[in-house]
Amino acid sequence: MASVAFLGLGVMGYPMAGHLKNKGGHDVTVYNRTKAKAEQWVGQHGDTFAVTPAEAAKGKDFVFSCVGNDDDLRAVTIGPDGAFQAMKKGSVFIDNTTASAEVARELAAEAKARGFSFLDAPVSGGQAGAESGVLTVMVGGEQEAFDEARPVIDAFARMVGLMGSAGAGQLTKMINQICIAGLVQGLSEGIHFGKKAGLDIEKVIEVISKGAAGSWQMENRHKTMNAGKYDFGFAVDWMRKDLGICLAEADRNGARLPVTALVDQFYKDVQAMGGKRWDTSSLLARLEK
Repeated sequence: MASVAFLGLGVMGYPMAGHLKNKGGHDVTVYNRTKAKAEQWVGQHGDTFAVTPAEAAKGKDFVFSCVGNDDDLRAVTIGPDGAFQAMKKGSVFIDNTTASAEVARELAAEAKARGFSFLDAPVSGGQAGAESGVLTVMVGGEQEAFDEARPVIDAFARMVGLMGSAGAGQLTKMINQICIAGLVQGLSEGIHFGKKAGLDIEKVIEVISKGAAGSWQMENRHKTMNAGKYDFGFAVDWMRKDLGICLAEADRNGARLPVTALVDQFYKDVQAMGGKRWDTSSLLARLEK
């Protein structure tokens, strides 16, 4: 059993922290910007909550975070009451936020200077994956810190991989989002085309999902997409944040992402339709408006 803190109890962090407590058997202290959510978590799972990230992190072996963006991450780490102010020597900070590779490298260097380790470890699998404890975790950082943290991360993961040095986890997550964007747009266009052609979409998917066109998105989202229901996963607002990170990184490294840039604008259209909190499969709604 390890001594653990978890910072950020959103739709992902709340169940992830629960798995660390219940499946992992760890001693967990939680922190959330909205205190009521931390109190709710403790009421459900036990253990304790803290009123600042620093208080949560004090004396812990491992500190996890899952917050909104680069600025939120800096606030809970190097801010005045941030976790970095209280972490002990030799501990490991594991960040599950989808953020920039730049902030990951910045915080890894700061952690090293203070005598502890930092891993950027964004996750894929959405809310359902977090609740089921079967997330994919893409990690950047030092091998030794990864080896120490891996058994703890396993409490909420199905796949955990060390992708390289600091920032590599975030870069891998960017690739994940780039691939998803293209897949969802293709699936949306396929379903839209099939409807216009007068085909039975269920019969079509039953056949083509077993061939080269098959994907997780097709298997898990085609039914709800066909029914015009878009409340089953990762929100459009979050996807646009992630694609913005991808496009900014592409500007830095010279990668060309024409499809990603186009799909990002399609998601902007969905936001304008009132779909900010619809799931990412709502690209179909744009085609059918």
